[in-house]
Amino acid sequence: MTKLRVGNAPCSWGTLEFEETKGSQIQFGQMLDELVETGYTGTELGDWGYMPTDPAVLRGELSRRGLIMLGGFVPVALKDRAAHESGVETALRTARLLAAVATEPKPYVVLADQNGCVENRVRNAGRIKPEMGLSGAEWKIFAEGAGKVAEAVKAETGLRTVFHHHCAGYAETPEEIACFLELTDPKLIGLVFDTGHYAYGAGDGDVGKGLERFKERVWYIHLKDCQPEVAGRARSAHWDYFQALRHGVFCELGKGCVDFPAVLRWLKATDYDGHVLVEQDVLPGMGSPKESASRNRQYLRSIEADYV
Repeated sequence: MTKLRVGNAPCSWGTLEFEETKGSQIQFGQMLDELVETGYTGTELGDWGYMPTDPAVLRGELSRRGLIMLGGFVPVALKDRAAHESGVETALRTARLLAAVATEPKPYVVLADQNGCVENRVRNAGRIKPEMGLSGAEWKIFAEGAGKVAEAVKAETGLRTVFHHHCAGYAETPEEIACFLELTDPKLIGLVFDTGHYAYGAGDGDVGKGLERFKERVWYIHLKDCQPEVAGRARSAHWDYFQALRHGVFCELGKGCVDFPAVLRWLKATDYDGHVLVEQDVLPGMGSPKESASRNRQYLRSIEADYV
């Protein structure tokens, strides 16, 4: 690792779309301008339709700002075999757009469960118990669906797929991540390791342990912090996932429990050569996204010199 290449994502600007927030998001042009102004060189696509879906238009928006596209998030209800076919089509739609604007390094299709849709998982995010998880048969269906998506994406576009473990969906805890990886082809599907979701989902905040455990499958990194006091309150007060978000469980980098110097040491030790992507998941209207993005980049600059 000769230089830390850092992107940021639309979700850091509160672009996550819910019924009660439709139309209130920061427009993509402002988001991209602020992303560049605060020192980032790459981004992800965000929810489908947030950025232009015409390849020529999107390519122009990125190139005139000197940005590269790093990935596109594709949620699929993988537990439900009936959702697999439509999931493949959704992934291919995203992959075609990514491939059309791709430079180097090539962007990833970032596959995830349809997070936030299963009441029991939303209500217990950050404190998932084994009995809340999938059965053996359900895990096989879940992994089968992921494999179908990754195979189709690779066959048609040549792009690779990484799976995003995520709170408020299946594959949140370390054991669930391990189960998913054991059931999927390591040549076909990698892991996007999200430091904040891992810290909240694991409960102990030991991100280094997770990186080392899954290092053979980590292809891509999301840098996110987790505020331990908020996480503790969420667990004791039985907040659901979205309540935890509203209270700032994913805080600015360096203000939570994630040991980012240790993460950078791990990146160096494993010769990680891709971008890392900063994410600070916030809901529309929360905080001051541009100022947070700037402080997050400044924080990384303050620690990266010793590890590159």
